[in-house]
Amino acid sequence: MAARNDGILLAGRLLLASALLPAAIGRALNPSGFALTLAATGMPYPNAVATVSVVIGLFGPLLLLLGVLPRLVGLGLAVHAVVAGLLLHRFWDFSGAGARVEQELFLAQLGLAAGFVLYAVTGPGGWSWQGWWHGGGERPAERAPVRAPAPAAPAAKPPRKRAAAPRSPRPAKAAA
Repeated sequence: MAARNDGILLAGRLLLASALLPAAIGRALNPSGFALTLAATGMPYPNAVATVSVVIGLFGPLLLLLGVLPRLVGLGLAVHAVVAGLLLHRFWDFSGAGARVEQELFLAQLGLAAGFVLYAVTGPGGWSWQGWWHGGGERPAERAPVRAPAPAAPAAKPPRKRAAAPRSPRPAKAAA
């Protein structure tokens, strides 16, 4: 497997976060307007859903930028992107040019979800909080390999005990 480039992973994290933050900031500045948009789609509990979406939309990209909890953040943001696409870009309810625009926006949400899944799988790289925490920016693969102790030489077999040969009786010395 080729070595990962920490700079490219950092650039990818920056690009993914920059795709989410402007909309999340706009929703955070007007959460009631976002809740009304959700209510218009027939969403139950639009205020609660809008609040959860704003929290995920603000803190998710920040965690993504820092490289904290990559699997949890990546998969959570992927689910958020798919659900947002299904709720906000219902191209099947439109016709004509409006359907085309909503379909492109929906597919863009799916593309973001794919980027978040890739982030969850590859991790944030060495230039992140996780990389710093696990070894000052170097990945475990770059550390000096830990060698297993050399196997000990096979133990010498203890000498076999020889069975005592039957002794022949000594001839008695003749008395002089």
